[in-house]
Amino acid sequence: MKNVTVTMEDSVAEWARLEAARRNTSVSRLVGELLAEKMRHDDAYERALQDWLHRERTWASDGASYPGREIL
Repeated sequence: MKNVTVTMEDSVAEWARLEAARRNTSVSRLVGELLAEKMRHDDAYERALQDWLHRERTWASDGASYPGREIL
């Protein structure tokens, strides 16, 4: 594990202390968990986006109009 120093507004630091106490953990652990969660979320989003972008399109039109709502 790496140690880092962060700078934040006093109000943010106060919220972090209260939230860490509510979760029965340290501010350091709380920040680490929040960043890890953000990293997992961003990675999952990027994988889903790449999957969608590289997916074969089966719904392409042959030049004809798509059916209207009333037909469907």
